[in-house]
Amino acid sequence: MGRKAVVAAILAAAAVCAVAGVAVGRRVRSKRKWGRVIGVLKDLEDSCDTTVGRLKQVVDAMAVEMHAGLASEGGSKLLMLLTFVDNLPSGREKGTYYALDLGDTYLMALRVQLGGHRPSILAHDVERQSIPEHLMTSKGEDLFNFIASVLEQFIEREQNGSGFPLDKRRNLAFTLSFPVKQTSISSGILMKWTKGFSIDDMVGKEVVECLQDALMRRGLNVRVDTLVNDTVGTLAVGHYHDVDTVAAVVIGTGTNACYLERTDAIIKCQGLLTASGSMVVNMEWGNFWSSHLPRTSYDVDLDADSPNPNDQGFEKMISGMYLGEIVRRVILRMSQDSDILGHVTSKLSVPFILRTSLMAAMHEDDSPDLMEVNRILRDTLEVPEVPLKVRKLLVNVCDVVTRRAARLAAAGIVGILKKIGRDGSVGITGGKSRSDSKMRRTVVAIEGDLYTKYSMFKEYLDEAVDEILGGEVAQHVILKAVDDGPGIGAALLAARNSPEDVDTAQML
Repeated sequence: MGRKAVVAAILAAAAVCAVAGVAVGRRVRSKRKWGRVIGVLKDLEDSCDTTVGRLKQVVDAMAVEMHAGLASEGGSKLLMLLTFVDNLPSGREKGTYYALDLGDTYLMALRVQLGGHRPSILAHDVERQSIPEHLMTSKGEDLFNFIASVLEQFIEREQNGSGFPLDKRRNLAFTLSFPVKQTSISSGILMKWTKGFSIDDMVGKEVVECLQDALMRRGLNVRVDTLVNDTVGTLAVGHYHDVDTVAAVVIGTGTNACYLERTDAIIKCQGLLTASGSMVVNMEWGNFWSSHLPRTSYDVDLDADSPNPNDQGFEKMISGMYLGEIVRRVILRMSQDSDILGHVTSKLSVPFILRTSLMAAMHEDDSPDLMEVNRILRDTLEVPEVPLKVRKLLVNVCDVVTRRAARLAAAGIVGILKKIGRDGSVGITGGKSRSDSKMRRTVVAIEGDLYTKYSMFKEYLDEAVDEILGGEVAQHVILKAVDDGPGIGAALLAARNSPEDVDTAQML
C-alpha cells in the first residue's frame, strides 16, 4: 500500500471514529437530559406524596381549625361563617321560586316549581350566562345591572304555562359564591372577592341591597328574600333528596364546604338561638392551611405570582382554577431543563393557558398513541409533535397533580366528619364528648365539575375517603354527586324561608 493510501485510510478511520464519537456524545447528552426530566417528575411525586398517615394529619388539622374558627372571630384561617339557615328543606315546600347563582365565570338564572312533597321538583328551567370579563373588575353597579338584566330577560322568556304573570311579584334567592358575613337569611356583607373577581367598591357592602336596587332600576317586581353560599345551596338540595345529608362540598373553579353544626358548639355566638338547635356553617375552607399539606416549589411560585398571595392556600392546591396552571409550570420546568418539547414556545410561558379542563382531557386520554395529548400540546401550547414516551410523561404529571388534589379534598371531607363525630371516633364537638359512638348513615353532597365530570379526580377522592376512614366506617359514608345544586338549593331555601315558614334564627 502506498503512502497516500495509508494516509487516506487513517483519515477515513479517524472520520468514522469522529462520527461515532459525535453519535455517542449525542446519546449520552440525550440520556442525561432525559434523566433530568425524570428527576423533575420524581421530585414532584415525592413533594406531592399523600400517604394515609399524612392525610390523617390533615384531617386532624382541619377539625382543630374548625373548632378554633367556631370559638372566636379570627381564631382560625377558616372563617366558619354563620348562614342563618337553621332548617333545611323538609320536602313539603310548594310553589314557584326563582334563583340567581353568581358562580365563578357565569351567572345562572333558575325557576323551580315545587309540588309539596319529597321529592317533588315538578319542573325547573335553567339559563346560564357567561359574565363578561370586564365586569369582574369594574364597578359593583355595573355587575349588578348585568345580573338584573339577565333575570329580566329570563322572566320575559318564560313559557305561558308557568302560571306567573309578568307583573306578579316573584320571590328570589341569591347564591353568591364568595365570602359573605351574613347578618340574617336575607342580608350579608361581602368580605372579599376570590376566583378572579376584584371589584373594590363592593367589599364591605350589603350585597342583597345592591341586587335589590338593580332590580328596582329595571322595574322588576322581585323580592330578594334569601341569600346563600353555593355550598349551602348544595347542602339544601342534597338534604331535600336525602335527609341524612349533613355536609356539602363544592369542587369546581373554586372550592368550599359547609355542614350542619349544633348551635351550642358555635362558641363565638353564645346568644344564638334556633328552634332546631343547629345551623349551617359556611367554612370557607379554601383558606385552610396546615404545615402537613404537601406543598411544592410550584405551589410557592404560583401563590407568589397570584393577586392574593398567602391567601386561599388550600384552594390553590385542589381547585379547578389552579390544577392546570400547576401542570403548566411543571412542564415549563421540564422544557427548560431539557429539549423534550423542542424549543420552549412563548405559549408555554403564558400563565393559566393550560386550563384544567384541558389538563383533564390529557390525563384521561385513553387512545393508544395519546393523540388527544398531542392535539392539546399542538393547539394550545404550540408544541410540535413529540415522542410517545414524552406524552406518557406529561400524563404522569397530570396524574400526580390530580391525585394530590383529590386526596387532600378527601382529607378535608373526613375532617368535617371528625368534627361532628361521624368518622367513627369521638370527634371534636365543642367541649362535649359523645357517648353514642354507633355510626349513622352519613351523606355528603358534592357539586362541581372536578367531581362530577372528571372521573379520575372522583375515583381518587372516593378511594382516599375509604382509606382514611377504613372499610368498617366508610360503608356508612355516602358521597353523592349533585348537579345544579347551588341554584336549585337556593330556590328550595327561598321556599323554606317563605312567609308560611317562620325564620326562627335570632341573636339575643
